Amino acid sequence: EAVAAEWMLEFACSCLCRHFAEQSGAEFRRWRDVAQALINGLSRIPPHQKKTVYLCQLLIRIAQGKSLELQFENDQRVSPLESALSFWTLLEREEIKLQKLHEDIRRLIQIQIVAVHMENRYFKEAAEVLERLFTDSESDKPLRVKLATVIKTKDPYVPLLQSFSYSLLISKIKSYIELFMKENETNFLMQEATKHVASKGLGATTLQNRPVEVNENYNCDLETKQGFVLSIILLRDCTFLSCVNGEIQNCCLDADSSLVWIYINCLLDLDNMKNVGKSGVSLACSRKRQLWTHEEDLELKLGVRQFGVGNWAKILVHGNFKNRTSVMLKDRWRTLSKMK
Repeated sequence: EAVAAEWMLEFACSCLCRHFAEQSGAEFRRWRDVAQALINGLSRIPPHQKKTVYLCQLLIRIAQGKSLELQFENDQRVSPLESALSFWTLLEREEIKLQKLHEDIRRLIQIQIVAVHMENRYFKEAAEVLERLFTDSESDKPLRVKLATVIKTKDPYVPLLQSFSYSLLISKIKSYIELFMKENETNFLMQEATKHVASKGLGATTLQNRPVEVNENYNCDLETKQGFVLSIILLRDCTFLSCVNGEIQNCCLDADSSLVWIYINCLLDLDNMKNVGKSGVSLACSRKRQLWTHEEDLELKLGVRQFGVGNWAKILVHGNFKNRTSVMLKDRWRTLSKMK
């Protein structure tokens, strides 16, 4: 599990970097959630994956850098960009050969921390954050003095802030990502996927346009689906949009929410659809009917007691069932209820 998690984290970081560089918001948010779930699952950060973890956390915060209402730290005064700066400091410690780029990005983050506060008219907070950002070292003094002068003007559009803009910060981060990606071309999952595509004689475009072929050897074992369901649960929280009184709002959907389990039910009940052969007849229907055993009945009753009637997907995932779907569980419960 630890080795597989490392491969997945490398792959998630790679996707996160790519979508950050391409500015594809929806895909970036999707891989942000995956990366965060994998990071949260680590009991400790392996030394060789520190850069990967730090970079994921940096990108997540840079992407939300202008949203002062978001909190990544327990200290409510710390903005997303100030939190990003702490991860950039950790990244700097992991490598020494990119000194010039490191200095440029550090300076841009520091300037933009102040600039974002000023854009939101938080001038007092901008002055306070300036005190936290800089030490008393002589190397920091020139920039600290310039930013203190800018804050006193209460003008977020002064030349200094315009010259070191947020877009320039994003551009520099992209340059760093490009170097990081070149260093990590040995990404295991990417290598294996490339070999697989090459072995099939397929290009990426061909692979995407290839029709799905379903036959009796197609492995749609329920355990595979259960593993997929558990991977959804791993994320724990899903962000979705809801419409309340005509306004679109971001909401946090807990994995135990009924909406999540409705979605999982839909996934599990695709079993028959995925088993439809070329003749149009369901392969699941053509197989010999599998009788319910006494042990399965007990497992079903235990699941109903634990999770309640109607939570068939939840019962299926947590129960010891072989080649069953949530629809089968529902039908069997109806039969058992009639027998009572």
